[in-house]
Amino acid sequence: MKKTRLFGCIAAAIMLSGSAVAQNNGGIDSQMLKELSDSYKPTTAEKALQNILLSQPIKELALNQENLNELDTYFSHSVPSKGITNQKSSGRCWLFTGLNVMRAKMIANENLGAFEFSQVYNFFFDQLEKSNLFLQGIIDTRKKPIDDRTVEWLLQHPLSDGGTFTGVADLVAKYGVVPKGVMKETYTSDNTNAFSSILTRKLREFAIELRQAHEKGAKEKELLNMKKEQLKTVYKMLANVYGVPPTEFMWAPKDANGKYREEPQLYTPKAFYEKYVNINMQDDYIMFMNDPAREYWKSYEIEYDRHLYDGHNWLYINLPIEEIKAMAIASIKDSTMMYFSCDVGKYLNSERGTLDLANFKYDELFGIEFGMDKRERIMTFDSGSSHAMTLMAVDLDKDGKPKKWQVENSWGAKSGFNGTLIMTDEWFNEYMFRLVVDKKYVPAKILDILKQKPTMLPAWDPMFTPEQ
Repeated sequence: MKKTRLFGCIAAAIMLSGSAVAQNNGGIDSQMLKELSDSYKPTTAEKALQNILLSQPIKELALNQENLNELDTYFSHSVPSKGITNQKSSGRCWLFTGLNVMRAKMIANENLGAFEFSQVYNFFFDQLEKSNLFLQGIIDTRKKPIDDRTVEWLLQHPLSDGGTFTGVADLVAKYGVVPKGVMKETYTSDNTNAFSSILTRKLREFAIELRQAHEKGAKEKELLNMKKEQLKTVYKMLANVYGVPPTEFMWAPKDANGKYREEPQLYTPKAFYEKYVNINMQDDYIMFMNDPAREYWKSYEIEYDRHLYDGHNWLYINLPIEEIKAMAIASIKDSTMMYFSCDVGKYLNSERGTLDLANFKYDELFGIEFGMDKRERIMTFDSGSSHAMTLMAVDLDKDGKPKKWQVENSWGAKSGFNGTLIMTDEWFNEYMFRLVVDKKYVPAKILDILKQKPTMLPAWDPMFTPEQ
Protein backbone atom coordinates (compact mmCIF):
# COMPACT_ATOMS: atom_id res chain seq x y z
CA MET A 1 0.00 0.00 0.00
CA LYS A 2 2.75 2.45 0.92
CA LYS A 3 4.70 1.77 -2.29
CA THR A 4 1.56 2.16 -4.40
CA ARG A 5 0.78 5.51 -2.80
CA LEU A 6 4.36 6.68 -3.22
CA PHE A 7 4.47 5.79 -6.91
CA GLY A 8 1.05 7.38 -7.36
CA CYS A 9 2.25 10.63 -5.79
CA ILE A 10 5.37 10.66 -7.95
CA ALA A 11 3.36 10.05 -11.10
CA ALA A 12 0.90 12.80 -10.21
CA ALA A 13 3.75 15.21 -9.50
CA ILE A 14 5.36 14.43 -12.87
CA MET A 15 2.06 14.95 -14.68
CA LEU A 16 1.44 18.26 -12.87
CA SER A 17 5.02 19.38 -13.53
CA GLY A 18 4.77 18.57 -17.21
CA SER A 19 1.42 20.35 -17.44
CA ALA A 20 2.83 23.46 -15.76
CA VAL A 21 5.81 23.54 -18.14
CA ALA A 22 3.56 23.08 -21.15
CA GLN A 23 1.20 25.85 -20.11
CA ASN A 24 3.74 28.36 -18.74
CA ASN A 25 5.92 30.07 -21.34
CA GLY A 26 7.41 32.34 -18.65
CA GLY A 27 9.49 29.67 -16.94
CA ILE A 28 13.19 28.84 -17.33
CA ASP A 29 13.32 25.86 -19.69
CA SER A 30 16.43 23.86 -20.54
CA GLN A 31 17.16 25.95 -23.64
CA MET A 32 17.00 29.23 -21.71
CA LEU A 33 19.15 27.78 -18.93
CA LYS A 34 21.78 26.78 -21.51
CA GLU A 35 21.74 30.30 -22.97
CA LEU A 36 22.15 31.82 -19.52
CA SER A 37 25.01 29.48 -18.71
CA ASP A 38 26.71 30.09 -22.07
CA SER A 39 26.44 33.88 -21.56
CA TYR A 40 28.78 33.73 -18.56
CA LYS A 41 32.29 33.58 -19.94
CA PRO A 42 34.48 35.23 -17.31
CA THR A 43 37.84 36.70 -18.23
CA THR A 44 40.93 35.86 -16.21
CA ALA A 45 40.41 39.01 -14.14
CA GLU A 46 36.75 38.15 -13.56
CA LYS A 47 37.72 34.66 -12.39
CA ALA A 48 40.12 36.20 -9.90
CA LEU A 49 37.35 38.51 -8.68
CA GLN A 50 34.98 35.55 -8.38
CA ASN A 51 37.48 33.76 -6.15
CA ILE A 52 37.61 36.80 -3.90
CA LEU A 53 33.82 37.23 -3.83
CA LEU A 54 33.37 33.59 -2.85
CA SER A 55 35.30 34.10 0.37
CA GLN A 56 35.04 37.76 1.40
CA PRO A 57 32.21 40.12 2.58
CA ILE A 58 30.79 42.07 -0.37
CA LYS A 59 30.55 45.35 1.59
CA GLU A 60 34.24 45.26 2.46
CA LEU A 61 35.20 44.56 -1.15
CA ALA A 62 33.00 47.41 -2.40
CA LEU A 63 34.46 49.91 0.09
CA ASN A 64 35.85 52.88 -1.82
CA GLN A 65 39.40 53.28 -0.52
CA GLU A 66 39.72 56.65 -2.25
CA ASN A 67 36.96 57.96 0.02
CA LEU A 68 38.84 57.20 3.25
CA ASN A 69 40.88 60.37 3.50
CA GLU A 70 40.75 62.46 6.66
CA LEU A 71 37.12 63.22 7.49
CA ASP A 72 35.97 66.81 7.03
CA THR A 73 34.18 67.63 10.29
CA TYR A 74 33.86 71.39 9.86
CA PHE A 75 30.32 72.82 9.80
CA SER A 76 29.52 76.46 9.16
CA HIS A 77 26.33 76.27 11.26
CA SER A 78 25.70 73.87 14.13
CA VAL A 79 23.38 73.48 17.12
CA PRO A 80 25.30 72.48 20.30
CA SER A 81 24.62 69.01 21.66
CA LYS A 82 25.15 67.85 25.25
CA GLY A 83 25.36 64.10 25.31
CA ILE A 84 24.61 61.27 22.87
CA THR A 85 21.72 58.95 23.72
CA ASN A 86 21.61 55.20 23.09
CA GLN A 87 18.50 53.29 22.07
CA LYS A 88 20.53 50.04 22.19
CA SER A 89 18.73 46.99 20.74
CA SER A 90 15.33 48.64 20.40
CA GLY A 91 13.37 50.30 17.63
CA ARG A 92 12.76 53.52 19.55
CA CYS A 93 14.77 55.94 17.40
CA TRP A 94 11.60 57.97 16.76
CA LEU A 95 11.09 58.47 20.52
CA PHE A 96 14.76 59.25 21.26
CA THR A 97 14.82 61.74 18.39
CA GLY A 98 11.61 63.49 19.38
CA LEU A 99 12.72 63.76 23.02
CA ASN A 100 16.17 64.94 21.91
CA VAL A 101 14.58 67.83 19.98
CA MET A 102 12.79 68.84 23.19
CA ARG A 103 15.92 68.22 25.28
CA ALA A 104 17.99 70.63 23.20
CA LYS A 105 15.45 73.40 23.76
CA MET A 106 15.20 72.72 27.50
CA ILE A 107 18.99 72.68 27.96
CA ALA A 108 19.31 75.98 26.11
CA ASN A 109 16.39 77.66 27.87
CA GLU A 110 17.38 76.51 31.36
CA ASN A 111 21.18 76.61 30.89
CA LEU A 112 21.46 72.99 32.01
CA GLY A 113 24.38 70.62 31.84
CA ALA A 114 23.94 67.12 30.47
CA PHE A 115 20.27 66.17 30.66
CA GLU A 116 18.09 63.41 29.27
CA PHE A 117 14.39 62.57 29.41
CA SER A 118 13.25 59.09 30.41
CA GLN A 119 12.50 57.27 27.18
CA VAL A 120 11.02 54.23 28.90
CA TYR A 121 8.40 56.41 30.62
CA ASN A 122 6.85 57.50 27.33
CA PHE A 123 7.49 54.12 25.73
CA PHE A 124 5.39 52.39 28.42
CA PHE A 125 2.40 54.51 27.43
CA ASP A 126 3.21 54.15 23.73
CA GLN A 127 2.88 50.38 23.99
CA LEU A 128 -0.28 50.64 26.10
CA GLU A 129 -1.85 53.11 23.67
CA LYS A 130 -0.88 51.07 20.59
CA SER A 131 -2.43 47.99 22.21
CA ASN A 132 -5.65 49.93 22.74
CA LEU A 133 -5.51 51.30 19.18
CA PHE A 134 -5.23 47.76 17.82
CA LEU A 135 -7.99 46.27 19.99
CA GLN A 136 -10.33 49.18 19.27
CA GLY A 137 -9.55 48.79 15.58
CA ILE A 138 -10.62 45.15 15.84
CA ILE A 139 -13.88 46.26 17.45
CA ASP A 140 -14.45 48.94 14.81
CA THR A 141 -13.92 46.43 11.97
CA ARG A 142 -15.78 43.54 13.63
CA LYS A 143 -18.42 43.43 10.85
CA LYS A 144 -15.79 43.07 8.10
CA PRO A 145 -14.58 39.62 7.01
CA ILE A 146 -11.26 38.52 8.46
CA ASP A 147 -9.64 38.67 5.02
CA ASP A 148 -10.64 42.33 4.56
CA ARG A 149 -7.51 44.38 3.72
CA THR A 150 -7.83 46.63 6.79
CA VAL A 151 -8.47 43.70 9.15
CA GLU A 152 -5.51 41.84 7.67
CA TRP A 153 -3.30 44.89 8.13
CA LEU A 154 -4.37 45.22 11.77
CA LEU A 155 -3.64 41.56 12.48
CA GLN A 156 -0.28 41.81 10.73
CA HIS A 157 0.71 44.90 12.75
CA PRO A 158 -0.84 44.73 16.24
CA LEU A 159 2.19 46.38 17.83
CA SER A 160 5.54 47.93 16.98
CA ASP A 161 8.37 49.56 18.88
CA GLY A 162 8.87 51.84 15.87
CA GLY A 163 7.01 55.08 15.38
CA THR A 164 6.88 58.66 14.11
CA PHE A 165 7.10 62.23 15.35
CA THR A 166 3.30 62.42 15.48
CA GLY A 167 3.37 59.69 18.12
CA VAL A 168 5.89 61.63 20.21
CA ALA A 169 3.76 64.77 20.02
CA ASP A 170 0.59 62.97 21.12
CA LEU A 171 2.29 61.01 23.90
CA VAL A 172 4.01 63.96 25.57
CA ALA A 173 0.85 66.08 25.30
CA LYS A 174 -1.20 63.40 27.08
CA TYR A 175 1.32 61.97 29.54
CA GLY A 176 4.01 64.61 29.94
CA VAL A 177 7.67 63.71 30.42
CA VAL A 178 10.01 62.87 33.30
CA PRO A 179 13.81 63.11 33.74
CA LYS A 180 15.73 59.91 33.04
CA GLY A 181 16.65 59.44 36.71
CA VAL A 182 12.97 59.25 37.67
CA MET A 183 12.28 56.18 35.49
CA LYS A 184 15.39 54.43 34.21
CA GLU A 185 15.81 52.01 31.34
CA THR A 186 15.35 48.29 31.93
CA TYR A 187 16.82 45.27 30.18
CA THR A 188 13.65 44.85 28.13
CA SER A 189 13.39 48.52 27.15
CA ASP A 190 16.94 48.24 25.81
CA ASN A 191 16.11 44.92 24.12
CA THR A 192 12.50 45.13 23.00
CA ASN A 193 12.18 42.38 20.43
CA ALA A 194 11.51 39.30 22.58
CA PHE A 195 8.86 40.88 24.79
CA SER A 196 7.26 42.67 21.84
CA SER A 197 6.76 39.30 20.14
CA ILE A 198 5.09 37.89 23.26
CA LEU A 199 2.76 40.87 23.68
CA THR A 200 1.94 40.82 19.98
CA ARG A 201 0.88 37.19 20.20
CA LYS A 202 -1.38 37.98 23.17
CA LEU A 203 -2.96 40.90 21.33
CA ARG A 204 -3.81 38.67 18.37
CA GLU A 205 -5.39 36.22 20.78
CA PHE A 206 -7.46 39.06 22.25
CA ALA A 207 -8.48 40.06 18.71
CA ILE A 208 -9.83 36.58 18.02
CA GLU A 209 -11.75 36.66 21.30
CA LEU A 210 -13.35 40.00 20.40
CA ARG A 211 -14.35 38.83 16.90
CA GLN A 212 -15.73 35.56 18.25
CA ALA A 213 -17.75 37.43 20.89
CA HIS A 214 -19.21 39.64 18.14
CA GLU A 215 -20.14 36.58 16.08
CA LYS A 216 -21.97 35.20 19.11
CA GLY A 217 -24.04 38.38 19.36
CA ALA A 218 -22.09 40.53 21.82
CA LYS A 219 -23.00 44.23 21.59
CA GLU A 220 -20.44 47.02 21.31
CA LYS A 221 -20.72 47.88 25.02
CA GLU A 222 -19.87 44.28 25.94
CA LEU A 223 -16.89 44.32 23.57
CA LEU A 224 -15.62 47.55 25.12
CA ASN A 225 -15.79 45.96 28.57
CA MET A 226 -13.90 42.96 27.21
CA LYS A 227 -11.26 45.29 25.82
CA LYS A 228 -10.85 47.01 29.20
CA GLU A 229 -10.18 43.66 30.88
CA GLN A 230 -7.73 42.75 28.14
CA LEU A 231 -5.90 46.05 28.64
CA LYS A 232 -5.50 45.23 32.33
CA THR A 233 -3.49 42.20 31.24
CA VAL A 234 -1.47 44.37 28.86
CA TYR A 235 -0.76 46.90 31.64
CA LYS A 236 0.42 44.12 33.94
CA MET A 237 2.76 42.74 31.28
CA LEU A 238 4.19 46.19 30.55
CA ALA A 239 4.69 46.99 34.24
CA ASN A 240 6.53 43.70 34.75
CA VAL A 241 9.21 44.53 32.17
CA TYR A 242 9.28 48.35 32.05
CA GLY A 243 8.32 49.30 35.60
CA VAL A 244 5.37 51.37 36.81
CA PRO A 245 5.34 54.95 35.47
CA PRO A 246 5.60 57.57 38.25
CA THR A 247 2.65 59.87 38.87
CA GLU A 248 4.76 62.45 40.72
CA PHE A 249 8.42 63.03 41.59
CA MET A 250 10.88 65.50 43.14
CA TRP A 251 13.27 67.38 40.87
CA ALA A 252 15.40 70.53 40.69
CA PRO A 253 17.48 71.90 37.78
CA LYS A 254 21.27 71.80 37.84
CA ASP A 255 23.36 74.39 36.03
CA ALA A 256 26.14 73.62 33.57
CA ASN A 257 28.52 73.08 36.52
CA GLY A 258 26.26 70.49 38.11
CA LYS A 259 25.05 72.70 40.96
CA TYR A 260 21.40 72.92 42.03
CA ARG A 261 19.83 76.28 41.22
CA GLU A 262 16.92 75.78 43.61
CA GLU A 263 15.45 73.30 46.07
CA PRO A 264 13.74 70.21 44.61
CA GLN A 265 10.01 70.55 44.04
CA LEU A 266 7.20 68.05 43.55
CA TYR A 267 6.00 67.63 39.94
CA THR A 268 3.57 65.50 38.00
CA PRO A 269 4.86 64.46 34.55
CA LYS A 270 2.48 66.88 32.82
CA ALA A 271 3.32 69.77 35.15
CA PHE A 272 7.02 69.14 34.52
CA TYR A 273 6.43 69.18 30.76
CA GLU A 274 4.42 72.39 30.91
CA LYS A 275 7.02 74.19 33.06
CA TYR A 276 10.28 73.12 31.46
CA VAL A 277 9.42 72.12 27.90
CA ASN A 278 6.32 74.13 27.07
CA ILE A 279 6.31 73.19 23.38
CA ASN A 280 3.07 72.58 21.54
CA MET A 281 4.42 69.78 19.40
CA GLN A 282 0.99 68.94 18.01
CA ASP A 283 0.27 72.39 16.57
CA ASP A 284 3.61 74.18 16.20
CA TYR A 285 5.48 71.57 14.20
CA ILE A 286 4.89 70.35 10.64
CA MET A 287 6.14 67.14 9.04
CA PHE A 288 7.49 67.39 5.52
CA MET A 289 8.17 64.56 3.12
CA ASN A 290 10.25 64.34 -0.01
CA ASP A 291 8.48 61.59 -1.94
CA PRO A 292 8.86 62.04 -5.72
CA ALA A 293 6.47 59.11 -6.23
CA ARG A 294 3.61 61.41 -5.15
CA GLU A 295 2.50 64.86 -6.22
CA TYR A 296 4.37 67.74 -4.58
CA TRP A 297 2.75 70.78 -2.92
CA LYS A 298 0.00 68.65 -1.41
CA SER A 299 -0.81 67.37 2.09
CA TYR A 300 -1.37 63.69 2.85
CA GLU A 301 -2.80 61.78 5.81
CA ILE A 302 -2.18 58.13 6.63
CA GLU A 303 -5.21 56.14 7.76
CA TYR A 304 -4.82 54.26 11.05
CA ASP A 305 -1.20 55.44 11.28
CA ARG A 306 -1.18 56.89 14.77
CA HIS A 307 -0.02 55.84 18.23
CA LEU A 308 -3.16 56.73 20.19
CA TYR A 309 -6.71 55.86 19.20
CA ASP A 310 -7.74 59.36 20.25
CA GLY A 311 -4.56 60.85 18.78
CA HIS A 312 -3.65 62.26 15.38
CA ASN A 313 -3.10 60.41 12.13
CA TRP A 314 0.22 60.97 10.48
CA LEU A 315 -0.12 64.19 8.43
CA TYR A 316 2.57 65.64 6.18
CA ILE A 317 3.23 68.00 3.27
CA ASN A 318 5.09 66.60 0.27
CA LEU A 319 7.64 69.05 -1.12
CA PRO A 320 10.61 69.19 -3.50
CA ILE A 321 13.90 68.58 -1.68
CA GLU A 322 15.20 72.14 -2.13
CA GLU A 323 12.19 73.60 -0.31
CA ILE A 324 12.83 71.27 2.64
CA LYS A 325 16.52 72.17 2.70
CA ALA A 326 15.73 75.88 2.90
CA MET A 327 13.64 75.37 6.05
CA ALA A 328 16.27 73.08 7.56
CA ILE A 329 18.97 75.70 7.04
CA ALA A 330 16.81 78.44 8.57
CA SER A 331 16.16 76.28 11.61
CA ILE A 332 19.82 75.36 12.17
CA LYS A 333 20.90 78.99 11.77
CA ASP A 334 18.49 79.79 14.61
CA SER A 335 19.99 77.02 16.81
CA THR A 336 16.97 74.73 16.53
CA MET A 337 17.37 71.00 16.03
CA MET A 338 14.88 69.01 13.96
CA TYR A 339 13.38 65.53 13.79
CA PHE A 340 14.87 63.96 10.65
CA SER A 341 14.40 60.51 9.10
CA CYS A 342 16.05 58.71 6.22
CA ASP A 343 17.05 55.37 4.72
CA VAL A 344 20.10 55.12 6.98
CA GLY A 345 21.35 51.75 5.77
CA LYS A 346 22.13 52.92 2.26
CA TYR A 347 25.85 53.67 1.69
CA LEU A 348 26.51 53.95 5.43
CA ASN A 349 30.11 53.61 6.57
CA SER A 350 29.29 52.95 10.21
CA GLU A 351 32.92 52.98 11.37
CA ARG A 352 33.62 56.47 10.04
CA GLY A 353 30.08 57.71 10.58
CA THR A 354 29.50 58.86 7.01
CA LEU A 355 26.56 58.64 4.61
CA ASP A 356 28.02 59.15 1.17
CA LEU A 357 27.08 57.78 -2.27
CA ALA A 358 30.82 57.31 -2.89
CA ASN A 359 31.36 55.11 0.19
CA PHE A 360 30.82 51.85 -1.70
CA LYS A 361 31.32 51.01 -5.37
CA TYR A 362 28.99 48.08 -5.97
CA ASP A 363 28.70 48.97 -9.65
CA GLU A 364 32.46 48.77 -10.14
CA LEU A 365 32.73 45.59 -8.09
CA PHE A 366 30.21 43.70 -10.22
CA GLY A 367 30.71 45.63 -13.46
CA ILE A 368 27.01 46.51 -13.67
CA GLU A 369 24.97 49.68 -13.36
CA PHE A 370 22.37 50.43 -10.66
CA GLY A 371 20.12 52.92 -12.42
CA MET A 372 16.94 53.47 -10.36
CA ASP A 373 16.20 57.02 -9.23
CA LYS A 374 14.59 57.93 -5.90
CA ARG A 375 11.04 57.68 -7.25
CA GLU A 376 11.65 54.23 -8.69
CA ARG A 377 13.32 53.00 -5.52
CA ILE A 378 10.27 54.04 -3.50
CA MET A 379 7.79 52.46 -5.92
CA THR A 380 9.64 49.13 -5.89
CA PHE A 381 10.06 49.04 -2.08
CA ASP A 382 13.84 49.33 -2.51
CA SER A 383 14.05 52.44 -0.33
CA GLY A 384 12.05 54.13 2.39
CA SER A 385 12.49 55.87 5.70
CA SER A 386 13.97 53.47 8.23
CA HIS A 387 15.56 55.52 11.00
CA ALA A 388 15.03 58.84 12.80
CA MET A 389 17.81 61.12 14.04
CA THR A 390 18.21 64.76 15.07
CA LEU A 391 19.39 67.15 12.35
CA MET A 392 21.87 69.49 14.03
CA ALA A 393 24.34 71.01 11.55
CA VAL A 394 24.92 72.11 7.96
CA ASP A 395 28.03 73.25 6.10
CA LEU A 396 27.26 75.97 3.55
CA ASP A 397 29.49 77.12 0.70
CA LYS A 398 30.13 80.78 -0.15
CA ASP A 399 26.86 80.89 -2.11
CA GLY A 400 24.82 79.53 0.80
CA LYS A 401 24.40 76.07 -0.75
CA PRO A 402 24.74 73.02 1.52
CA LYS A 403 27.78 70.79 1.08
CA LYS A 404 27.13 68.38 3.93
CA TRP A 405 24.89 67.81 6.95
CA GLN A 406 25.24 66.31 10.43
CA VAL A 407 22.76 64.42 12.58
CA GLU A 408 22.88 63.47 16.26
CA ASN A 409 22.20 59.74 16.39
CA SER A 410 20.91 57.50 19.21
CA TRP A 411 23.32 54.58 18.84
CA GLY A 412 25.65 55.64 21.64
CA ALA A 413 28.64 57.98 21.80
CA LYS A 414 31.05 55.38 20.39
CA SER A 415 29.12 54.86 17.17
CA GLY A 416 29.87 56.74 13.97
CA PHE A 417 31.68 60.04 14.40
CA ASN A 418 31.40 60.68 18.16
CA GLY A 419 27.80 59.49 18.11
CA THR A 420 26.84 61.50 15.03
CA LEU A 421 26.62 60.81 11.30
CA ILE A 422 27.89 63.14 8.57
CA MET A 423 26.14 63.01 5.19
CA THR A 424 26.94 64.59 1.87
CA ASP A 425 24.34 66.81 0.27
CA GLU A 426 24.09 64.33 -2.60
CA TRP A 427 23.19 61.55 -0.15
CA PHE A 428 20.66 63.89 1.50
CA ASN A 429 18.95 64.32 -1.88
CA GLU A 430 18.62 60.58 -2.49
CA TYR A 431 17.84 59.10 0.92
CA MET A 432 16.38 61.84 3.13
CA PHE A 433 12.60 61.44 3.47
CA ARG A 434 11.08 63.29 6.45
CA LEU A 435 11.80 66.46 8.35
CA VAL A 436 9.75 68.08 11.13
CA VAL A 437 10.07 71.87 11.29
CA ASP A 438 8.82 74.53 13.69
CA LYS A 439 6.14 76.61 11.96
CA LYS A 440 8.10 79.81 12.42
CA TYR A 441 10.63 78.62 9.82
CA VAL A 442 7.95 77.69 7.27
CA PRO A 443 7.06 80.18 4.49
CA ALA A 444 3.43 81.33 4.24
CA LYS A 445 2.91 79.71 0.82
CA ILE A 446 3.76 76.35 2.36
CA LEU A 447 1.61 76.91 5.45
CA ASP A 448 -1.31 77.57 3.13
CA ILE A 449 -1.15 73.96 1.95
CA LEU A 450 -2.51 72.94 5.36
CA LYS A 451 -5.77 74.66 4.45
CA GLN A 452 -6.51 72.04 1.81
CA LYS A 453 -8.14 68.73 2.65
CA PRO A 454 -5.37 66.12 2.85
CA THR A 455 -5.37 63.12 0.55
CA MET A 456 -6.04 60.00 2.64
CA LEU A 457 -3.57 57.15 2.04
CA PRO A 458 -3.84 53.56 3.32
CA ALA A 459 -1.68 52.41 6.23
CA TRP A 460 -0.01 49.81 3.99
CA ASP A 461 1.45 52.39 1.59
CA PRO A 462 5.15 51.56 0.91
CA MET A 463 6.41 54.82 2.43
CA PHE A 464 4.78 54.43 5.81
CA THR A 465 6.65 51.88 7.83
CA PRO A 466 7.51 53.22 11.32
CA GLU A 467 11.04 54.43 11.97
CA GLN A 468 13.20 52.07 13.99
